[in-house]
Amino acid sequence: MTGTPNPGNARAQTKITVSDSKIMVNLLGPGDEILRLIERSLPACDVHVRGNEITITGAPADNALAERLFAELVELIEKGETLTVDAVRRTVGMLQQGTAERPADVLTLNILSRRGRTIRPKTLGQKRYVDSIDANTIVFGIGPAGTGKTYLAMAKAVQALQAKQVNRIILTRPAVEAGERLGFLPGTLNEKIDPYLRPLYDALHDMLDPESIPRLMQAGTIEVAPLAYMRGRTLNDAFIILDEAQNTTPEQMKMFLTRLGFGSKIVVTGDVTQVDLPGGTTSGLRTVREILDGVEDVHFAQLGSADVVRHRLVGDIVDAYAKWDADQDQAGQVRTANVHGRAGRRR
Repeated sequence: MTGTPNPGNARAQTKITVSDSKIMVNLLGPGDEILRLIERSLPACDVHVRGNEITITGAPADNALAERLFAELVELIEKGETLTVDAVRRTVGMLQQGTAERPADVLTLNILSRRGRTIRPKTLGQKRYVDSIDANTIVFGIGPAGTGKTYLAMAKAVQALQAKQVNRIILTRPAVEAGERLGFLPGTLNEKIDPYLRPLYDALHDMLDPESIPRLMQAGTIEVAPLAYMRGRTLNDAFIILDEAQNTTPEQMKMFLTRLGFGSKIVVTGDVTQVDLPGGTTSGLRTVREILDGVEDVHFAQLGSADVVRHRLVGDIVDAYAKWDADQDQAGQVRTANVHGRAGRRR
């Protein structure tokens, strides 16, 4: 692909030549679907395609962004990817953030492949989270629902097990009631706890041969257990994941982190906006950042609405709730100030 800028006054013209016709077809998408999305994503530019040539007309800075977008999309195709609407949206989002990382590198970083399905980060925040797991012994993945915190951590755990970097995987969650009463659920204690652990089992089935999971669990290579079962243990040569960590108390968080043994790695995931602890109980995930901030080999990865990989609306919902919470906090501060002002005048 070659680009040739023609300088002008207010608007300039950039021509991009795509030499491979197959790449050009993929770049346009079925019924020019991808091209129309690119045009909507670059409202400041006019984009025209004729044969194997793409002409972009706009301000020089806008043209530069468009040229880089096409370069990244061509790179994705050359790496064997079939362009999707989602991949284009994510590429545009990363370029608009102005980060140094190339979107094509982010979107082709494979973690696991099974039966033709590949697990990989889909956003810049997710890639940095995955990289931090490689670089640190303890990583906290904090962010809203749908950002892949637990799923990517489990993919890295399976990858480490397959590479024989660890001997076992330990997955744990606190069994905290979210609007339901555990005691009223039918069955034995294990059957009552099972619904809390089901999301972890579901993720495992995506990453491993389902027939092998019972065998691995029976051998102790994979263990899925409530957080309470971790007390008193030292976990060596293991990849340990604590999920839903916002529902731990500070004491439980300390207990869990001090289980770390030699040759092990810990990933803690949670969303501090979805705490289900009884009223007045402090979340261990909220306090641990203040306690461990600056400790070497401990990393806090913050994911946000831009990293949500569920339906596009989920990111919008996360942002709307964050704005509402901020507005409520501001309104509360105003009410408090007004009360204090009235009290001062009475005195």
